Amino acid sequence: MNRPERVRGATMADVAKRAGVSRMTVSRVLNHEAKVREDTREAVLAAIRDLNFQPNLTARNLVMDGELRIGVVYSNPSAAFMSDFLIGVFEEATSAGARLILVRGEDGHPPSAPELERLLSAGVQGVVLAPPLGESGMACGILRAAGLPLAVVAAARPVADAINVRIDDRQASQTMTARLLALGHRRIGFITGNPDQTASAERLEGARAAIASVDGAELIVAPGGFTYASGLGAAETLLDSAAPPTAIFASNDDMAAAAVSVAHRRHLDVPSDLTVVGFDDTTVATTLWPPLTTIRQPVRQMAAVALDRLIRALRSDDPVSADHILDHQLIERDSTAPPPAAS
Repeated sequence: MNRPERVRGATMADVAKRAGVSRMTVSRVLNHEAKVREDTREAVLAAIRDLNFQPNLTARNLVMDGELRIGVVYSNPSAAFMSDFLIGVFEEATSAGARLILVRGEDGHPPSAPELERLLSAGVQGVVLAPPLGESGMACGILRAAGLPLAVVAAARPVADAINVRIDDRQASQTMTARLLALGHRRIGFITGNPDQTASAERLEGARAAIASVDGAELIVAPGGFTYASGLGAAETLLDSAAPPTAIFASNDDMAAAAVSVAHRRHLDVPSDLTVVGFDDTTVATTLWPPLTTIRQPVRQMAAVALDRLIRALRSDDPVSADHILDHQLIERDSTAPPPAAS
C-alpha cells in the first residue's frame, strides 16, 4: 500500500507550491470556503496528503473567526524613527481592523530565534519587518520557513519574495549633497550609518555621485552607526581634521543632532560657522536649535503602506512580492547657509 510521503515540518507555503496555487488559496481550502473551484480544492487536498501537512490550528481558528493578526518585528536604535514607524502601523491597523503583535530586538539586532518562534505560535498570518531587520538572514529565514508573507520597510535594496516599501536612498542623498554644493560648500563632511545596512552604503554613494559632478569638491567621510553617540564621535573627528568641512551631512537626524551639539560645544554657530543637515525628518529635526534641514523619508506612510499591502495580499490572494518606492523630499530649515568665506 502506498503511504503519504513524510515531509517533516511542511508549511502552508510548501503546500501552495506543490499544488501550484497561492498560500491564501490553501487557507481557503483549509477553512472550507465555498469560492474555491473544485479542481483547485482537490489539488490542494492532494498536496496536503502528499506532504503530510499539519495546519497550525491557532492560525486556522483566527482566520475562521475573522480576525487578522499581523506580527511587527522591530529593532532600531533611533527612538524618533521607531516612534514614527509604530504610529504608522498602528493607525493603519486600526483602520483595517487588524490586530498587531509586536516583537522587539535590541540595538538594531533581530529578536532571538525562540522569540520569533513564539511569534509564529501566536498564529500570525503575516509579518512586517522594520528596518534594519529586512536585511537579517536569520529573521527572514525563520519567517519564510513558516510560509509567512513578509512586508519589509526601508531596506535600500528590495528583498526577494516580499512586499518592499522604501525610498531611493541614493537619489535622496545625492539631492541633499547637491543642495550643499549649490550653497557654495566644497568641503563636506559625511557621517555614515551602520555599515551592516545597505541604506548606509546607498546614501554614501549618492553623496559621492554629487561631489564627483563638481570640480574641486571634497567629501570627508567619518564612520557612524545611526546613533547619537556615534554622531558625537564622528563630528569630533571631522572638525578635528586639518581642513575641517564647512558642512556636515549626517546619514540620519540623530547623528545630525549630535553634530550640532559638538558644534555648540566648540562655540561654532550653526549655520553661520558650520552647516549641518540630516536624513529622515523625524521629530528630532524640529526639537533642537536650529531646526534641521533634512531629507524627509515618509516613515509613517512607509509603515502604513507596508501593512496595507500585506493585508491586501492576505485578503485578495494577490502575490506577496512588490517594490513600492515612495517620494522623498528635501526640507529646508535653519541649519544651512553658505560657507563663511562665501557669506
